[in-house]
Amino acid sequence: MSGIIAEKLNEQGLQRVASKERLTFFGLTLPYLLIVVALIIIPVGWLFYLSFIGRDGSFSFENYERMTKSRAYIRIFITTFKISILTTLICAVIGYPLSYFMSQLSRKWANICMIGVLIPFWTSLLVRTYAWLVLLQKKGLLNNIAIDIGLISEPIKFVHNTTGTLIGMVHIMLPFLILPLYANMRSIDRDCLKAASSLGATPTRAFWTVFFPLSVPGLLAGLLIVFVLCLGFYVTPAILGGGRVIMAAMKISSNIELYFSWGAASALGVVLLIVTSVILFIASKLVSMDQLGNRSAK
Repeated sequence: MSGIIAEKLNEQGLQRVASKERLTFFGLTLPYLLIVVALIIIPVGWLFYLSFIGRDGSFSFENYERMTKSRAYIRIFITTFKISILTTLICAVIGYPLSYFMSQLSRKWANICMIGVLIPFWTSLLVRTYAWLVLLQKKGLLNNIAIDIGLISEPIKFVHNTTGTLIGMVHIMLPFLILPLYANMRSIDRDCLKAASSLGATPTRAFWTVFFPLSVPGLLAGLLIVFVLCLGFYVTPAILGGGRVIMAAMKISSNIELYFSWGAASALGVVLLIVTSVILFIASKLVSMDQLGNRSAK
């Protein structure tokens, strides 16, 4: 009998200790929860609220109906996704071979190459964009050199169009693809390639059957980062696009600055937020981010 009573008392003591630990953990995380609520939950909730406020100040779906019926909004969404997809694909074409080359180097030379990848982060985004404007304009450095050496007879229009926007955005977004992809490639065990070679696989076949599948999580993570960032890009399209390439972020800015329509701007922001959330959900089903993080940490 005394043993049963002692066991119950022990269980009660363990329960009290567990409840104290939960309260302690909650108290430690409470400041961070308050920060998240203040900086994320409340602003996003306010954004959703404003998106349902019409021009007369009443609750309505006017702003969302305008986006579905207006051809201007449809063109803006098409332009936004076209530029984002093209930028992501070009970054993949350039970034994958570069990341693979860096992953095959020794640690010393790979770090030197990584410095070259990170150097653009040390310069302001606005400065880099205007630098491309100076290089690519009709009387810019690139056209002048091409005319002087006889490659072209008339200047080529590189800016104030889709071409200039893509060049600037690829230059800015490329490091965001290389960083997770290189980390993933560096963590791949080279013994897997040696095992494939010992079984008779050629270097090309070993790459496509062993190395490439193992690098897919890093590639998908980089593509996801680049694409999501491109959806909300503003500075580079505004400068290099010259007003001819209008993306969603630029329309949000014009709705506020020119038309003082917070409802229309909020509705467009909500749509972008939902699209981004859907993309992240799909990506979480395609690749395990926890697995990618474990690989990168090795």
